[in-house]
Amino acid sequence: MSTETDVLVLGGAGVDTIVYVPELPLPLADSYMIRPGIEARAGQTGDFVALGVSALGLRTHHLDMIGDDHAGDLVRALHRDRGIAFTEVLQPGGTKRAVNLVSPDGRRLSLYDDSRSREADRLPEETVRTLAAVSRHAHVSITYPCAFALPVLRAAGVTISTDLHNWDGADPYHEPFAHEADLVFVSATALADPERTMRRITERGRARVVVATAGAEGAYLLADDELTHVPAVTPPAPVVDSNGAGDAFASGFLLGWLAGEPTRRCGLYGAVAGAHACTVASTRTDPISRDELLARVAAAEE
Repeated sequence: MSTETDVLVLGGAGVDTIVYVPELPLPLADSYMIRPGIEARAGQTGDFVALGVSALGLRTHHLDMIGDDHAGDLVRALHRDRGIAFTEVLQPGGTKRAVNLVSPDGRRLSLYDDSRSREADRLPEETVRTLAAVSRHAHVSITYPCAFALPVLRAAGVTISTDLHNWDGADPYHEPFAHEADLVFVSATALADPERTMRRITERGRARVVVATAGAEGAYLLADDELTHVPAVTPPAPVVDSNGAGDAFASGFLLGWLAGEPTRRCGLYGAVAGAHACTVASTRTDPISRDELLARVAAAEE
């Protein structure tokens, strides 16, 4: 069957409430006067990847569970306004939500509402199978229902990527995602020995490429048993927020990876997209375009 979707994104739809705070950690106090204010907007990890790859010209479809609530309406509107196909499954507990505290230097602390998900939550196998059958690739968020979709995706023959975010390298919850994906992203933040964790992922799972993002230090790529470093790219404007930078990096990397580019060049695509994301306030969703990314990559390679 011919493909009609380049990237099928599973999971990670939700709403964040953005709170700009004077510093992190936030000292204990009875109250704070907050400027520019407090704002709720649709956009969690799956939403940001879907937005990112779509802005880069890849045909995108997003599948997740959301609630029949106001937060779900925000998620629906985001996809409708950006022209991204979205298949929703009812989540009885309501749409996933989080509060992001953002400091003046762009650092972020996220508080996730874990009460929304339930043990019985699942993405219907037939829906996953049908969408996978017309997709080139699936990017799987590490939200609970997505773990049960991994065998269906594998049976459908699509390549799989995932982002383990701030995994410590030991929590067993992340292992099914780490071991079933062909391409694994992970933040180096909580890893005592990033290279060791990256090599364990390739030894125990299917991954051909593992990427450890390290913020201002760039990223480390493990491919063909060789570890290489991709330097960070200087953002084109002042850094205001790190929210969504990892998702942007994954989106840029996927553009190159699906085009068959060398791994290191994929890393440069990711670094450029991630740097752009750091210049965008949390209250906005403004991913880099394909033309802008390619122009900045060309300039970085001169």
